Amino acid sequence: MKKRSKRYKGLMGLSPEKSPCSLAEAITILKKSVNTKFDSSLDIHFYLNVDPKKAEQMVRGTVVLPHGTGKKVRIAVFVNGEQEEQARQAGADYVGGVDLIEKVSKGFLDFDRAIATPEMMKELSRLGKILGPRGLMPSLKTGTVTDDVVSAIDQVRKGKVDFRIDKQKGIHLSIGKLSFSEDKLLDNASVIIEAIKEAHPSTVKGRYIKSLFLGSTMSPALRISF
Repeated sequence: MKKRSKRYKGLMGLSPEKSPCSLAEAITILKKSVNTKFDSSLDIHFYLNVDPKKAEQMVRGTVVLPHGTGKKVRIAVFVNGEQEEQARQAGADYVGGVDLIEKVSKGFLDFDRAIATPEMMKELSRLGKILGPRGLMPSLKTGTVTDDVVSAIDQVRKGKVDFRIDKQKGIHLSIGKLSFSEDKLLDNASVIIEAIKEAHPSTVKGRYIKSLFLGSTMSPALRISF
């Protein structure tokens, strides 16, 4: 059995599963109780009453966090022609057309988000088995397939994140760093919760969000009442 530290056990006692706390209370508890040498991320975890195998119950979308995630996001942009220079000037980390696609096909994956123009998608489709499982494939639904690559890059830099239900019916997102103020973390978390609520599939009846947890990289997850 895995041994737990005194700090971890202490945190578990602060908010037992059978006594959920509010979102604001959980943020306060975690900010005061987690003491690490690095700036931990604070993550929110949803477990939904949906069937991911049914297309009409697939929950996915995008949301722009008002205060960002605190993480440096590396952006790859797949474009041709004049838009290559536009993407570089807008702050993209990696820019290219067929040359960048070829590089990725050989194992280059040092980026967190990918953006592409519609004309590049035919070529980019051959990377589906590489980018798809990693959640990196550009998509019209997430606004990462667009001719306005400058705006798309700006949105990502401002804190735009994608969410998608996994096979275990969960959605897991960062709401920021523990160094953020409580107000900023609460703002980010509230925006995410509203986005998940708005993505409620019409075919899902009854309770949609089964459970909600908040936790940092080095802490147990605290159950949230909502």
